[in-house]
Amino acid sequence: MQRPDFACARALSPADLRFVLDHFPGGLADPVDAVRRLHEAPSTLDSLLDSPFLHRALLDSETLQLQASPALVFNVLLRRCLPGRRSAEEREALNYLAHLLALFARAERLHQIQPGEPSRFDYLVDLVLESAQSVGERQFLVHSHIGNYALFIAGLRAEWVAHRQKYRRRPVSLDYYCDTGRSFYRSAAGHDLAERFSLRRVFQQLSDRFDYYRQGLERLGRQHLFAGAH
Repeated sequence: MQRPDFACARALSPADLRFVLDHFPGGLADPVDAVRRLHEAPSTLDSLLDSPFLHRALLDSETLQLQASPALVFNVLLRRCLPGRRSAEEREALNYLAHLLALFARAERLHQIQPGEPSRFDYLVDLVLESAQSVGERQFLVHSHIGNYALFIAGLRAEWVAHRQKYRRRPVSLDYYCDTGRSFYRSAAGHDLAERFSLRRVFQQLSDRFDYYRQGLERLGRQHLFAGAH
């Protein structure tokens, strides 16, 4: 089985690393040595992603359009919405979510279990039904996507879920999304492929702290993505 696209997250691509170093206050005397040190010290790289200077650089729309990838933008903005000290597990989860947000920025990907598939899943209940018919590798992909989908919708579209339930009498509540997301992340974490693709710890973290990351995504949407939309 090929590595699925959601399992390809990394802290920084080479281009994003150049962006960070190019905008370091005062410049760097030896960029090559700086790159080496950053790769050797994940906590130092994490500090840079949390730094105010990088946040300011990414708010420059001209610079942003030319140089920064969506994954880097989401990584920095999400960290601003979830401030605090980072464990290794949280760093991995934030990198994963930033990569996932970049994938789901293409609307069609949100509704596909894997890119290019003809089947489209617009509702969580349909994905849960699909999971009941899936085994082996397909089961891992479906369970992973349910966790990802539930967290994305419960975070970035929490108001939409609440509105549909209150005014359109839809039976699916925000709690349902959260409970389903936690459950399927936990199931995906227990699959052998989670270990193969280095996702076991990430999925366990997202399951155990689902509400924490959901709230961060909700703040991200309210403060940065949909600000002024109401």
